Amino acid sequence: MAEPTAPGALRILLVSANRDRHARDLVAAFGALGADVVLAGLSEIGFDTGSASGLRLPQWGEDLPDAVCLRTMDAGSFEQVTRRLGVLHALSRSGVPVSNSPRSVENCTDKSMTSFLLHRAGLPSPRSHAVESRAEAERILAAEPGPMVLKPLFGAQGKGLKLLRTAADLPPPAEIAGGVYYLQRYAGVETGGRWSDVRVLVSAGRAVASMRREAASWITNVKQGANAVAMPADREMEELAIAATAAVGGDFCGVDLLRDETGRAAIIEVNSMPAWTGLHRATGSDIAAIRARDVVALAEAHRRSAPAQPLPRAV
Repeated sequence: MAEPTAPGALRILLVSANRDRHARDLVAAFGALGADVVLAGLSEIGFDTGSASGLRLPQWGEDLPDAVCLRTMDAGSFEQVTRRLGVLHALSRSGVPVSNSPRSVENCTDKSMTSFLLHRAGLPSPRSHAVESRAEAERILAAEPGPMVLKPLFGAQGKGLKLLRTAADLPPPAEIAGGVYYLQRYAGVETGGRWSDVRVLVSAGRAVASMRREAASWITNVKQGANAVAMPADREMEELAIAATAAVGGDFCGVDLLRDETGRAAIIEVNSMPAWTGLHRATGSDIAAIRARDVVALAEAHRRSAPAQPLPRAV
């Protein structure tokens, strides 16, 4: 087991699929706050019903952390991803604060569930459909007054997006990821040969950073070449982003929004594992420090409200 940084120091499990710059910055930020942090992938955490906690963690063994900060999840087979989400659920059910919660990750990973929850919350978002029948997808496209965006149900960073104007634009069935047609009404607006949208980062119920993303194509993700630029505060966009984060049950989310040709704001996507390279470039905000402070505050509040109790010994 790892020795804590100081007696009584909070123990933070930082979950990341990669030891990338974001993860390294978070390790440093947690360390600056005096926390004892262990960086691990979910693939490294095992279930063990012979241990007191029912789990076995790198460096801490059967002992549990004071909080979990989820940066990214490891990719894998359906079985591996199910088990890894199960680890997060097990930690949460053991009373460990997990940020973001496994349920919010599931809600955001499945774009159709995100759309459903935004609709249930009465939040403005382009009409979306998710079906498994090509004939139904063709019917939807024929009935729509304008273009639609075909997105992988599980996807991020603008990968695999296609703009469809008619059913004839549908890719062959073999190119439809997982056999699911997730279609969202296109709400982008071109201005002088440029497209743009807004990313608002929400943490602990507040908007902590915002940027505008500008691109020469309708795909406005920074990973696809869009420019991240500073923007003045937009209270409406920030309030919508906070509400969207609450609708999916998250506490640290990147929310993508835009204004349609009428100027009406709409929520496009909610990301429960957002990167922040573009936000840092545009705003200069130390997102890792903000994230670490909020997770430490969560852990401290939990420690005050629920003093640690001895775990029952396995038999």
